[in-house]
Amino acid sequence: MTSPAVQAQSPFDPDRRIERVLCFTAHPDDVDFGAAGTIAAWTAAGVQVSYCIMTDGDAGGFDPGQRDEIVRLRNEEQRRAAALVGVTDIHYLHERDGYLEPSHKVIREVVRLIRQLRPDVVLSMHPERNWDRIQKSHPDHLAVGEAVTRAVYPALENPFAYPELAAAGLEAYKLPWLWLFAGPEERENHFVDVTDHVDSKLEAVHIHVSQHPDIEAMDRTVRGLMLRTAERGGLPFGRSAEAFHVVEVNGPGTIAGF
Repeated sequence: MTSPAVQAQSPFDPDRRIERVLCFTAHPDDVDFGAAGTIAAWTAAGVQVSYCIMTDGDAGGFDPGQRDEIVRLRNEEQRRAAALVGVTDIHYLHERDGYLEPSHKVIREVVRLIRQLRPDVVLSMHPERNWDRIQKSHPDHLAVGEAVTRAVYPALENPFAYPELAAAGLEAYKLPWLWLFAGPEERENHFVDVTDHVDSKLEAVHIHVSQHPDIEAMDRTVRGLMLRTAERGGLPFGRSAEAFHVVEVNGPGTIAGF
């Protein structure tokens, strides 16, 4: 599939074919707020998309009566939301919500999964804090970004990093592209027009009722954010978009080496 994206300064070649994408986020619902429109566009074009949720979301929710059920509820919400945008392959690292760190344990698991699936694009939360909207920068979000960025380079492509993975048959892999979301606006260099997939994105977001009891307010907020993102990206008035910081990890403009 070719990318449904616009913006002149994007490093991503719009004609480059994407066949497989692996998305890393901290909690159930993060990927739906940040990238479900883009994911819906990918899957509609036949791209295989997988999720890896690093925590179980055990600290989420508002109802004290749900404490014993919250992990099961959030797992089910994520499964249903993913299905709405064409994703059925979901992995969990089962880290504790609110305690996520870019440890070697976590980084090794990220390397393991990327080597296993060998995607064209890894999509992750951004490792840099967004001071304009700090809610995007939950510490777990930042930890995801840091762990994935460290995994992508150099460990993923270094055959001597985590040698137990190579011994298990998971050989080193050079990732072409890293897409990051929820970071500072000044880092955004790639905008995806998701106008045709707004309804699918919002349907996915609506599934997470344990986290967002005021559905109408949430709906207005998400719609408004997508409209403003499209305006920031230079799309025509009335379009909706999602924004990313796209990094070419391995391509014609990069050099080999650790």
